Amino acid sequence: MASIKARNRNKLDLLGVVPFLLFCLAFEIVPIILLIRGSLIDKATKAFTIKHYLALGAPLYINSFWNSIKLSGLTALIGCILGTLIAYAIYRWPSTRVQHALVTLSDVTTNFAGAPLAFAFIVILGMNGVITQFLLRYFNLQLYPKFSIYSFSGLVLAYVYFQIPLMILLVIPAFEGLKKEWFESAQSLGASNFQYWWRIGLPLLMPSIIAGLTLLFANAFGAYATAYTLVESQLSLVTLQIGFMIAGEVRHDPGIGMAMSVVSLILMGLSIGIYQLSARRAKWLVKSSS
Repeated sequence: MASIKARNRNKLDLLGVVPFLLFCLAFEIVPIILLIRGSLIDKATKAFTIKHYLALGAPLYINSFWNSIKLSGLTALIGCILGTLIAYAIYRWPSTRVQHALVTLSDVTTNFAGAPLAFAFIVILGMNGVITQFLLRYFNLQLYPKFSIYSFSGLVLAYVYFQIPLMILLVIPAFEGLKKEWFESAQSLGASNFQYWWRIGLPLLMPSIIAGLTLLFANAFGAYATAYTLVESQLSLVTLQIGFMIAGEVRHDPGIGMAMSVVSLILMGLSIGIYQLSARRAKWLVKSSS
């Protein structure tokens, strides 16, 4: 009787997952299959072809991938370092209420991206932006043309804005996994603060930091709206080129856009795979240490 009830309960649990599986099938699996198919089919002849992938060897597309990798890597590294340091400061903050407020602020800031973020930076650091005019009027410091929010450096600044709070949210649980008893035990054995972090703290945090770094890279690589609003045709990025190929009027070649999307999916998949392995390693280290 108990086994029959358990089976019925398992069936009900499975039915509860069905809507989620259907959602994944309709909006993730089927689009990926159609994407791969479109990148391997000639639109005119309907025959199998790899010409779309061969076309990616053109300097324009190679430069696009290089710019996207450089932008994603740089902003991920900056976000990882600053986010980890800020997360540690939040973790060490004596007031729990302030900690919760700062984590909530990080959550809100992470989700403030895309076109609204780009317009906010234009208002603040554009040629006639608030800070730009303030520096010019009161300090006689002219940002332009040495700095431009519409350049690579400006895009880095905009990306770092949402990369740092994301890293804070990713690494704070790792800091909370460090027990005070470990630090006290290390001190009782004569270890300094540097020795504790070098031999105990950082080895335990490193998998979480690597996981956060890879996730930040994937997050920046797939960003579109912020880059489109700020730089559009001034900087060649993968996501922008995909948009031009699929929805553009001057350069319209969905096959090449789909091929670029497939290559981007592979890079994103590798990043997420590294993230998953690092996250599992982080959980295993915390459990084994406790």
